[in-house]
Amino acid sequence: MTMYGYVRVSTKEQNEDRQMIAMREAGVLEENIFIDKQSGKDFNRPNYQKCIEKITKGDILVFKSIDRLGRNYEEILEQWRIITKEKGIQVVVLDMPLLDTRRKSEQDLIGTFIADIVLQLLSFVAQNERNNIRQRQKEGIKAAKLRGVKFGRPKAALPEGFENACQKWARKELSLRKAAASCGMPVSTFNYKAKAYLLEKCK
Repeated sequence: MTMYGYVRVSTKEQNEDRQMIAMREAGVLEENIFIDKQSGKDFNRPNYQKCIEKITKGDILVFKSIDRLGRNYEEILEQWRIITKEKGIQVVVLDMPLLDTRRKSEQDLIGTFIADIVLQLLSFVAQNERNNIRQRQKEGIKAAKLRGVKFGRPKAALPEGFENACQKWARKELSLRKAAASCGMPVSTFNYKAKAYLLEKCK
């Protein structure tokens, strides 16, 4: 029986130190810890796949918290089924003692049964909360737009003298090339922005 650990952070910039400390304190050897630095939206993670391939029946797989396994309700439940039922691996979630399937004998199924129920409940609550967050974000964006808040990149400031050059070009006092050169802009950029400016002025 070997103890393995799985650590995941969502981006390369995030630090996995807290999870690594928890793994060492749980007794997981450093060489048996698999680390992924990517989103938990699915299970197409190279080191997670390596971990699942390596562990065998009777081994123990440790997570700091259930969201390190993943973030999708249905997929978490499916992976839990594969790990515990198909592969016969015991799972320990350090932040949630009820999610500990270790048992003294194959006849003692109460721990696994409770863990399965708790996992389903936690996964449902987590998924529901993510859905609520997305809904609140949509509602917040909609409300902000109604208040006149603009989203996206702020428009780049036009160079000094642009309006004057634009008006002279419109009155044919300057050629397109000279108008663009007078405010230090490429011809194509000046042409595009000048037309937009004049169109706005005509509204």
